[in-house]
This record gives sequence, structure tokens and C-alpha cells, in this order.
Amino acid sequence: MYYIIALFVLLLDQWTKWLIVQKMNIGEQIEIIPNFFYITSHRNRGAAWGMLEGQMWLFYIITVIVMIGIIYYMNHYAKDKPLMKISLAFLLGGALGNFIDRVFRQEVVDFINTYIFSYDFPIFNIADSALTIGVVLLMVAMFKEDREEKEKANGNSRTHHS
Repeated sequence: MYYIIALFVLLLDQWTKWLIVQKMNIGEQIEIIPNFFYITSHRNRGAAWGMLEGQMWLFYIITVIVMIGIIYYMNHYAKDKPLMKISLAFLLGGALGNFIDRVFRQEVVDFINTYIFSYDFPIFNIADSALTIGVVLLMVAMFKEDREEKEKANGNSRTHHS
């Protein structure tokens, strides 16, 4: 089931990018909510916010290693941890979505353009959103797991002292 989440993220990401490439010119903008949300056709040859532009070989290597790690972790360590698996599914789908762009387009298609309190946030895409959601869910899962382990340890220590 968790791979279906990753596949859904991947398909949604690739479909929305395909629409942008087919229907909009680079730099073209569609206003959705004035002064807040726009669809803007943009390309990124780097990582987040254009960092490391032109270093495609680095992105290929890192992304393949990360995807292998995610799959390995999903199958071996997150078996009985649904929230952890969901977070990893979002991370896998997002990583794969941008990886496909880099391999086939040599750039990532971005189009979600937001202004937050008049700050023009860097343009991003569905894969980037999935990566962010995955990281947040991963932090929540890790916090929850840590808390459960501490509660279990405290419960065990109480029984030993009784």
C-alpha cells in the first residue's frame, strides 16, 4: 500500500509537470489567488532554490542512494510503523519525481508560485511538496517513536523497582 502512495505522488507530479510543459511557456504566469498563489512555468537546473546548478551527476548519485536507502528502510525497519512508512512513501515519490525530470529533461519543472506575507517564495512542484510533507511526517514519526520508547522504558523501570 505504501508503494501505491509513492506511485500516486509520482504520477500526480509527472502529470502536473507535463501539463505545464505542454500548456505554458517558460515564465508565463496564471493568477489563482491575487497576491498569494500563481501557477508560473519555471525550470530549475539545480537543487532547492537553484543551489548547485548544473551538477546533474551529483543529483543522480545522491538521489539513487537516497531512494535505495528509503526502500531498504521501508522494508526492514519501518515494517510495523505505518506513519514512518507513509512519510517514506512521500519521500520516495517526491525524490523519484524530480529524478525523472533531471534524467529526461536535464532540469526540474517547477510551477507552484506563492507569496507569503509579500515574500515571493521560490517556485516549487508537487514532488517538492511531497518531500516536505515526507520530512514533516518523518519528524513526527520519529518523535512519536522516541516518546513511546521512553514510556516503555519508564514503564519497565517502574516494574523492576516494585
